[in-house]
Amino acid sequence: MHKQLFIIICLIFSLTLTFLSCDSDYSPKRRGFFRIDLPEKEYVSFDTTYPYTFEYPLYGEVVPDESDYAEPYWADLNFPDFSATLHLTYKDVSGKIGNLHTYAEDARSFTNKQIPKATAINEEVVMIQDNKVYGMVYFIEGSEVASTVQFYVTDSLDNFLRGALYFNVTPNNDSLAPVIDFLKEDVDHLVKTLRWQ
Repeated sequence: MHKQLFIIICLIFSLTLTFLSCDSDYSPKRRGFFRIDLPEKEYVSFDTTYPYTFEYPLYGEVVPDESDYAEPYWADLNFPDFSATLHLTYKDVSGKIGNLHTYAEDARSFTNKQIPKATAINEEVVMIQDNKVYGMVYFIEGSEVASTVQFYVTDSLDNFLRGALYFNVTPNNDSLAPVIDFLKEDVDHLVKTLRWQ
């Protein structure tokens, strides 16, 4: 008898909850994304014993590339808040004119490796005659592209610098679009303020 009474009370309680919960005006919420707070742009100079100097944002940090295959004057511009790194590789081409062409072709080849995932590759010619900075910047579009910005610059005689921006996450560039656009401005600023030492 107690068992039947307990079952009836549980049934009445669950039916009451069901009727009361159906009375609310529920509407499904749109899918949301994390809010990304972008800092103010303020630049400092990277001016060391390296054969090049440039301006980079305060929220970035330049560190020497310490990988096993790194060469002298290679560096990484890390953006810890965005889990991104701009890898900078430098080559001394003085007296090695043939190598300059090879390095430029290698840079183009590295960019073209993005083609299978890219929806567009926009090229921007760099020609800053006052600073003897010439080259190309590639803006690579596509939701699964590994590197969205790459560039190479040279003075055509002694120096060659290549850069490639990578995020340390699985590529989902639709979600990363605000950060990608934000960091593109920083790469553009770096190239425009580049000087050879």
